[in-house]
Amino acid sequence: MQPSDDSELAASFVAGDERALEQVYSRWSSLVFTMARRATGNESDAADITQAVFVSAWRGRGGFDLDKGSLPGWLVTITRRRIADHWESISRETRKIDAESARLDDEAVAGHAEESVNRVIIADELSQLGEPQRKIMELAFFQDLTHAQIARALDIPLGTVKSHIRRSLDRLRTRLEVDHVAL
Repeated sequence: MQPSDDSELAASFVAGDERALEQVYSRWSSLVFTMARRATGNESDAADITQAVFVSAWRGRGGFDLDKGSLPGWLVTITRRRIADHWESISRETRKIDAESARLDDEAVAGHAEESVNRVIIADELSQLGEPQRKIMELAFFQDLTHAQIARALDIPLGTVKSHIRRSLDRLRTRLEVDHVAL
């Protein structure tokens, strides 16, 4: 096409001629795609950007002024903006992911620290219990044994295990409430 043909094509495009859109796309989509692929390093993203550029150009064709520039130059400008939008979107998503990850890490650390403190407090309180209560409580809460397993392991009646656990929990609750420690 000659320069005058470019002007005629641009005028037809601005006027809303869909055949002109096809010709504009056919003629300059490879330029737009190449720019986008070089900027993103990804053909899928480049294809999305190319589509967005031509949709934007078609929708905004009334704002294109033939006297101020060429249609390919205008498409290049739109392409640069869409590439910038693409990177901003990725950056925004990365910031969201980083913020959520940091929040989860903080919660995990805080939860782990709180759990560790609670374990130390409980271990200290358990050490103040007499035998066999201390051993029964350790087996129940630190080794996750059932009442029946504890009874078998210590060779004591099941009812005795349950009684010791109940009384020990009552004593621990009373001492921890007095010390203003909430469980």
